[in-house]
Amino acid sequence: METKLFVATKAFIYFNGKILLLRESDKYKDGSNHGKYDVVGGRIKPGQNFKESLLREIKEETGLNVKIGKPFFVNEWRPIVNNEQWHIVGVYFECVSNSNSIKLSEDHDHFLWINPNEYKNHKLIENLNVVFEEVLKNKM
Repeated sequence: METKLFVATKAFIYFNGKILLLRESDKYKDGSNHGKYDVVGGRIKPGQNFKESLLREIKEETGLNVKIGKPFFVNEWRPIVNNEQWHIVGVYFECVSNSNSIKLSEDHDHFLWINPNEYKNHKLIENLNVVFEEVLKNKM
């Protein structure tokens, strides 16, 4: 099976000290984590830079306008999506929103604003655990 390589931008969106999580719906055609929570983000389209891609994904998935900060973590994962082996490299950015009013896309069916210390209490996609650990390590 040939592996497809993608680069993705991911947003840790903060509002009043909490981080936004979105639960993947079964309507997401490229989904491999139905029923699990993730942060906002997605693959970069050819020709887009990191911030353009992230702003597009945030707007599409939540309707939010945010201020994007610096990248703080890089991670990779290898899901099987639609019977294809994918290799995704994710670059995580801290973002700040001035609103907690969310308009979910069809790709997600629920959202939560959580205290970062409580991430283990939620059904997250597996690769997010190390990112939350990094966030907590740098905040303490």
